[in-house]
Amino acid sequence: MAESSPTSTKARKNRRQSIESTPPWMSSSSGPLTEELQCSICLDVFTDPVSTPCGHNFCKTCLNKCWDNSQTCNCPYCKETFKHRPDLKINTTLREVVDHYKKKSPEKKAEVLKKAEVLCDVCEERKLNALKSCLVCQSSYCETHLERHLRVAGLKKHKLINPVSNLEDYICQKHERPLELFCRDDQTIVCPMCDVTDHKNHNTVSLEEESEEKKTQLMKTQKDTQQKIQDRIKKIQDVKHSAEVRKRNTEEEKAARVELFTDLIRCIERCQTELLEMMEEQQKAAEEQEEELIEELEQEITELKMRNTELEQLSHTEDHLQLLQIYSSLCSSRDTRNWSEISVKTDESLETLRRALTKLQDSLQEKLTQTVSTDVKRIQQYAVDVTLDPDTAHPNLILSDDGKQVRCGDIRQKLPDNPERFDRYLIVLGKEGFSSGRFYFEVQVKGKTKWDLGVARESINRKGDITVSPSNGCWIVVLRNGNEYKALAGPSVSLCVRVKPQRVGVFVDYEEGLVSFYDVESSSHIYSFTGQSFTEKLYPLFSPCLNDGGKNSTPLIITPVKHNK
Repeated sequence: MAESSPTSTKARKNRRQSIESTPPWMSSSSGPLTEELQCSICLDVFTDPVSTPCGHNFCKTCLNKCWDNSQTCNCPYCKETFKHRPDLKINTTLREVVDHYKKKSPEKKAEVLKKAEVLCDVCEERKLNALKSCLVCQSSYCETHLERHLRVAGLKKHKLINPVSNLEDYICQKHERPLELFCRDDQTIVCPMCDVTDHKNHNTVSLEEESEEKKTQLMKTQKDTQQKIQDRIKKIQDVKHSAEVRKRNTEEEKAARVELFTDLIRCIERCQTELLEMMEEQQKAAEEQEEELIEELEQEITELKMRNTELEQLSHTEDHLQLLQIYSSLCSSRDTRNWSEISVKTDESLETLRRALTKLQDSLQEKLTQTVSTDVKRIQQYAVDVTLDPDTAHPNLILSDDGKQVRCGDIRQKLPDNPERFDRYLIVLGKEGFSSGRFYFEVQVKGKTKWDLGVARESINRKGDITVSPSNGCWIVVLRNGNEYKALAGPSVSLCVRVKPQRVGVFVDYEEGLVSFYDVESSSHIYSFTGQSFTEKLYPLFSPCLNDGGKNSTPLIITPVKHNK
């Protein structure tokens, strides 16, 4: 150890002189321009370059940090000391040159960033590259000057590492001993003296051992990172695929809707044409009938006028015999039409319009039914397997062993009052929740006079009273009194259902904020909650309601989806 002390002092002096005389960024390999554009503090191309009064250039941030950590202000390059801290101004000309260089020469910038070679601290004239650095001597040695460390017994115990230029960072500032250990308790690098003083009884290991463990952790972290990258790449592919499928589906739906509305427009236009033609024909027939009536009336008027003239003449005759002879023929009633019983229809077009509108309504309803049927076929592809969750079921509800049926019992069962269970309302949820995408399920409601169906968010209140509405996390359609259908939209919306549903389909599009209900067998739409905003998992919701004295004892049954033909 004593033999190394003079060498160490001399080596540090030589190394300092070497650094001062030949800065790392002044190597010939850097090129003629990169040398002048590199900060000697950070060894990087200038960022906001500033000039000191002595004429040297540095990054503004680097120089300020250097002076902030020192009691005096001197030039990091030539060591000239300034009495007062200079007011640094950005060298705009040099900054423009640097910006131009960064844009035009990215490959040269990479060369500047390349780590400078470490030189031997012992070589006097032509300095050779160092082969190793000694932490004890705090010097770097070329192959020739390293020979004594490999031969002399005392020097063999010194700690040799790959050559580095910042040897002071490898030495404990407190004990001036090599930093050879790592304290796992304090997660810091320590020297042997630290180990027996400040870190006594701590869990310390060699830097090599800790480094190997950290490398193992790094490999695991790298593997996890690579897996995350692959997962995200796959997610991007999934999103792109979903976008393509969605775009294709949208185009198909747009084409189908255009076809539908084209058919509806044609149907209306056809109905309009037929109605106008019928009205024209009726008008023409009415005009012909009116002309015939007028002609007949005019003829009768002429005959009546002639008869009136004859009666007038007869009333003034003095010939009694003649009056009596022709009286009977003139006064006897002739066969004429009873015009009081004949009327002209003026509202026939209203009846025609009613019939036409009825026919149009039937045609439109047929078209709409076909469309809803197509929609039901389309959404059935999103069918999911729903099973009832017994942990959420009200104690009065009885679930089948397969979890597909639920009915209301008359006796309250003794069940654990877990947080998931409903304790006031006869509700049970499905086991699986959905937080994205689309899903669809069907429920048989045949024979029931009351039921509730829909979906609920995960945080729905399960204890005590519940105000059922979308604002409280429920999207439900209900049946009451055998034929009263309502959507509990807050306030309730009465629904007009033409045919009593036997099987109800529930469809949810999470991203679109849509919950729709369908009569599966008649392929008719019942109701839709639109424009909703979902932020939690949604669970299928079922309520068979009270038995109502046996009138409503039939269970709700989750049925397999049979795709409509």
